[in-house]
Amino acid sequence: MIVFLRELFFHDFWLKLFSLALAVLIWLTVAFAIKKEGSPVVALTVPLQEMAFSNLPVVVMSSAQDVRSIRVSPSQVEVTVQGEGKTLRGVQAKDIRVIVDLTDIEEAQGLKKRIEVSTPPGISLVRVFPSEVQIVFPPRQ
Repeated sequence: MIVFLRELFFHDFWLKLFSLALAVLIWLTVAFAIKKEGSPVVALTVPLQEMAFSNLPVVVMSSAQDVRSIRVSPSQVEVTVQGEGKTLRGVQAKDIRVIVDLTDIEEAQGLKKRIEVSTPPGISLVRVFPSEVQIVFPPRQ
């Protein structure tokens, strides 16, 4: 019986000790994350900054056959983006594309379309104001 207990505790002793230490470390990490209501990894990441660009023109994308001069109201919007400070400092208004896609629309009255925004890599969109524009079709001749 004594030989069995000795074999149970001391066979692969260092492996068992390492496993116990790893389990305690994982338990402490989870307990810390629950206590702080967040991940401890978040504290190690770089804080993101926001930047707003106002008066960006809205570009209307329509089919090649449609030669009418379609307008949008409002024609300019404000876009807020976020990213790492170093990356965000290099972004200019010309790097952000504000588009309204009308390729599948022939004609409509009182049409509102959602604005699509294209940003450079590493930069994410936070908000667009206004988020929709009114489409104004010229009268057919």
